[in-house]
Amino acid sequence: MSLELQATIVLELLLAAFLSMVIGLDRERRRRPAGLRTHMLVGVGACLFTTLSFHAFPAGDPTRVASNIVTGIGFLGAGTIVQSKRQVRDLTTAASIWATAAVGMAVGTGSWFLAIGAVVIIWNILAIVRRFEDKEREARAQREKQEREATQQS
Repeated sequence: MSLELQATIVLELLLAAFLSMVIGLDRERRRRPAGLRTHMLVGVGACLFTTLSFHAFPAGDPTRVASNIVTGIGFLGAGTIVQSKRQVRDLTTAASIWATAAVGMAVGTGSWFLAIGAVVIIWNILAIVRRFEDKEREARAQREKQEREATQQS
């Protein structure tokens, strides 16, 4: 690999780290088990594996590397999911790790515009859609409380 190509790849890795950081910031702010550093490492790793599959092994099949990244990230994401009693927790964090790997892979193929667009969408899902979920959760809790009070009064 030429030095120029390696320098380009380093810029792609930096972009993958930055975009992954945007996703990880939300998880870090919410104190989820996989936060800022985890997301950044996933994005950079996926980017590096992807770009190496294209440039370091030109005779190889880059789809094999991509499929193995997805498998490996699935394993990592599964490790973040916690089940306690009848409640599953941190599923969104596992999904954000999975999406972060996809962002890293997009940068690794040179599709930086696609990666930026995906991060904007992912961030909106994590930050803005959550507000609607929180409001619905509060409304549901209020209804359940009213139902309990009505039951106790009768």
